[in-house]
Amino acid sequence: MTIDLIDQTLGNLACSVPGATRIFRQFRLDFCCGGDVPLRDAAARIDVDPQIIAGALLALEPEDAQTDWRTVPAGQLIDYLLARFHERHRDQFPELIRLASRVEQVHGSRPECPNGLAEHLWNMQQELESHMLKEEQILFPMLQRGMRFPQAQGPISVMRYEHEEHGNALAQLAALTNDITPPANACNTWRALYRGLAEMRDDLMQHIHLENNVLFRNAEAPAAGSQTIEVVQS
Repeated sequence: MTIDLIDQTLGNLACSVPGATRIFRQFRLDFCCGGDVPLRDAAARIDVDPQIIAGALLALEPEDAQTDWRTVPAGQLIDYLLARFHERHRDQFPELIRLASRVEQVHGSRPECPNGLAEHLWNMQQELESHMLKEEQILFPMLQRGMRFPQAQGPISVMRYEHEEHGNALAQLAALTNDITPPANACNTWRALYRGLAEMRDDLMQHIHLENNVLFRNAEAPAAGSQTIEVVQS
């Protein structure tokens, strides 16, 4: 069974194994932007035996009421993405920027202070807002109208590229914050900031995963019942 798991991609496992994303976050595996990478290869990149990660996946307890988003209509998944992630991100960033500015103002002279974090979060907010608007105004309406490959391929390619940029921004965020780990003597504001950053990172990774590995992949798959017509020339 573990051999079957390690040959599957992270994206497929994140979709099919309830709780897998939690395990991937523990091992710092990128299941959203790197969802096409087999577990075997992803584990090798971090120098971990893939059998260890596969064993952790097999040990997971089934989660109740786990929605398999691969099986629901695109419109239902889009409604979930808008309510659960788009609106949530718009609520998260202003407060995170405020907290980061406060921490930098008060503790900027300390070597472990994440100087530059507020500006980085502001840039992330601007890029993410632009990205979400493109989805809300262009791609999502196309998918809700039933448009798929190849009509939707152009916008999907742009969104996938921008997801990669969001992943790079999360990597820079981790570098600025010691992987979102506050120092032992951090004040309450500092700790609240890092709790919020960890939540935002988890949300954004899950957001990108559901789009890359479910919504976009379903739209790129051949429509059910479609047939290839062979033209025979006489």
